[in-house]
Amino acid sequence: MDLFDQPAKVRQGEELDLKAVEPFLKDHIPGLSGPVTVEQFPRGFSNLTYLLRVGDRELVLRRPPFGRKARSAHDMGREYRILKALNPAFPYCPKPLAYTEDPSIMGCPFYVMERIRGIILRRTLPQGLELSPDQMRRLCENLLDVHCELHAIDYRAVGLENFGKPEGYVRRQVEGWSERYRAARTPDAPAFDKVMQWLHDNMPPDCIKPAVIHNDFKFDNVVFAPDHPLKIVGVLDWEMATIGDPIMDLGCSLGYWVQSDDPPEFQAAATLPTNLPGALTRSEVVKRYEEKGGIRIGNAGFYFCFGLFRLAVIVQQIYYRFYHGQTKDERFKGLIRVAHILEKQSNKIVEQSDL
Repeated sequence: MDLFDQPAKVRQGEELDLKAVEPFLKDHIPGLSGPVTVEQFPRGFSNLTYLLRVGDRELVLRRPPFGRKARSAHDMGREYRILKALNPAFPYCPKPLAYTEDPSIMGCPFYVMERIRGIILRRTLPQGLELSPDQMRRLCENLLDVHCELHAIDYRAVGLENFGKPEGYVRRQVEGWSERYRAARTPDAPAFDKVMQWLHDNMPPDCIKPAVIHNDFKFDNVVFAPDHPLKIVGVLDWEMATIGDPIMDLGCSLGYWVQSDDPPEFQAAATLPTNLPGALTRSEVVKRYEEKGGIRIGNAGFYFCFGLFRLAVIVQQIYYRFYHGQTKDERFKGLIRVAHILEKQSNKIVEQSDL
C-alpha cells in the first residue's frame, strides 16, 4: 500500500542543472553530503516542484514555471519569506532552508525547503485508504479547523504587518482577477462578462479583522499524517498568501468544493474528494466557519462565485501558456473545458445568489 505522492522523471524542458544547484545547496544548508539526485513531482499546474535527495536527506525545490507568467505571480522570494515568518507560529508550514535570486544558478529565483512526508488527497482516495462517511466528515472538519487556525494568527506578532494591504482588499481582488482574465483570454475561452459584472456590482465590505490568508487552501495542498490519515501535518503551496480578507480566502476554498448533489458536468470537473459520502456540503462549511470564527457570513453566494471565477482565471492563465506553445505539458490541453464548466456554474450562482 503506497499512500504517498511519488516523484517521477523530470519532464522534458524542465530539467535542473545539478552542476550549478549542488554547490548552492551544500554552501547554504548545513550537513549536506553525498551526491544529489533529482526527480519531479508531476502534480500541480503552477510552480514547478522537485524532490532532491542528498545522501539520506530529502529536500523540495520550488521554482517558477517556464513561459509567460502572470504579473506578480510566482514570486519565490515572497513565498520563502512568509514560510520563514509563519513556521514558528503555524507549524504546518514546511521549514524553509535556502533561497536565492542568483540568475547564474537556474536563471530564476528559487528556494529549498524541508519535505513533509504524508498523504495528499485528490479526487479519488489513494489505493489502500478507505474512509467511512463519519471519517470523511471529520476529515473535512479538520481541514476547516486548520484554516481557522491560520486566520487566527496575529500577523503583526510574526512580523507580517507589511505583507499585504487589507484595506480595499475585496475590490482589488474583483477588479484584479477580472483584468487578469481579460489578459489571459484565448479565442476559445468563455467571456465571463456577466459574472465579472455581477461580482463588481455585489462586492461586500472588507472583513473588519484581516488575517494571514493562504489563497489556495484545499485538500491537495494539505498533508495528512502517514499513520493517522485524519490528522493534518503540513500545508503546502504558499505562493499566493498575503494579508487580506479571510472570508475571501474561504471563498477561494469553496470554489474547489464540488458536492455530491452538484450537476454532473461540475462533478466531472472535481479535483478533490469533497463529494464523497459524509463530506461537508458548502453550506455546512460556511456554518462551521461561522461557529469557529464567531462571525456571520451573510452573502456566501458572492464568495463562492468569486472562488469559482478566480479558479477559472488560474485555469485560463495556465491554458494560455499551452495555447501559445509555451509549455508542452499535455495536462493543460483540457483546461479550456474546465473554464467553460466554471463559467456555467458561476452563472448559476449569479442567477440564484446562493451556494
